[in-house]
Amino acid sequence: MIKLLTVLLLVMINTGCRDSKKENNSQNALQQVPSPANTASAQPNLFTDANGLVYLSWIQRQKDKSELKFSILNNGHWSEPGTITSGNDWFVNWADFPMLAANGDNLLAHILQKSAGGTFTYDVKLVTSADDGKTWSDLKNLHSDGKKAEHGFVSLLPYGDQFFVSWLDGRNTVNESSNTAAHHSGEHGGAMTLRGAVVTPQGIKTAEWELDNKVCDCCQTTAALTANGPVVVYRDRSNEEIRDMSIVRFVDGTWTAPQIIHPDGWKIGGCPVNGPRSAAIGNVLAIAWFTSANELPQVNLIFSEDGGATFGKLIRIAEKNTIGRVDVVMLDDKTALVSWMEGSVIKAAKVHRDGIKEQPVTIGASSESRSSGFPQMTKSGNNIFFAWTDDKEKTIKVARLTL
Repeated sequence: MIKLLTVLLLVMINTGCRDSKKENNSQNALQQVPSPANTASAQPNLFTDANGLVYLSWIQRQKDKSELKFSILNNGHWSEPGTITSGNDWFVNWADFPMLAANGDNLLAHILQKSAGGTFTYDVKLVTSADDGKTWSDLKNLHSDGKKAEHGFVSLLPYGDQFFVSWLDGRNTVNESSNTAAHHSGEHGGAMTLRGAVVTPQGIKTAEWELDNKVCDCCQTTAALTANGPVVVYRDRSNEEIRDMSIVRFVDGTWTAPQIIHPDGWKIGGCPVNGPRSAAIGNVLAIAWFTSANELPQVNLIFSEDGGATFGKLIRIAEKNTIGRVDVVMLDDKTALVSWMEGSVIKAAKVHRDGIKEQPVTIGASSESRSSGFPQMTKSGNNIFFAWTDDKEKTIKVARLTL
């Protein structure tokens, strides 16, 4: 009996050492990377192009204006930060932030510009570059409705030799008598819609669609390119105020009807802001999102093997202490890396299509406050790059996780 207990104790000790070593190795593979952003910087966005170049964009606040800056990581070094555009009439928001996408030498970025005096009256403005960011065009309107309403929460993707864009469009929320966004003022108005478009590298629309005629007012959209075509994932809104995640897919030249990804049943009489994130390799699609149905906060992940037509079993990533703010990248066609926040701590974990979750890694510390924004993640080769706002130092931090 004593020998048996001794053997069991040794097994437990060895197993614990292996688990501890695995976690330590994961932490050792995480390195802080010098950030190209100065102080008074926030709202980071990360993008990796087809050649593995990593682009970081952010908003730099000046006394009387905002600047959209960017830098490119090449051979381990950030380029000198460049200015995409600047202005003193922007709508700057912790959750609705500018994005940048690259397609060869062609870059497309967007900012939000105030269109009237109302808090939520702003337009999506596109800005383009044909020389990898050396020079930039004038601002162009993404939408042509002319309404003084909310337009934002943009997603950008390279699409063939053009770009695909999705956004939330408040043209139907406007009270025609006052031409103001009624959905935030409490007046009677229509619903927020989801729209998509294809634009050229010069920012000219070649196609546009309404994808859903009633969605949650202020959650991020996310788009991914599957082998079948682009998909858009977003927080939907039913007449009963159920705000679960839906997907629309562009298949054979036609958009599918909205489809609920998983029936969380989160009933909430307002916008929870936390939007989904998606990533795809071929027709393997991974979607991560936050929900708090029945007042139980959760971060979930789900896989599809047919470009979003059907989905596998729900995988619970985090609960209890999570505040969401998720991101996801595909490591290969069987594995995703998901990031989320638990309180002020940013975490990430590998998750396999068969439901196996690996030990989480702590990426860094931010803040639960709105000003800390949403941590970002992108994959380049065997490296995962993270960017987030350090609310105390008022600057952007960057880290690299080597797989």
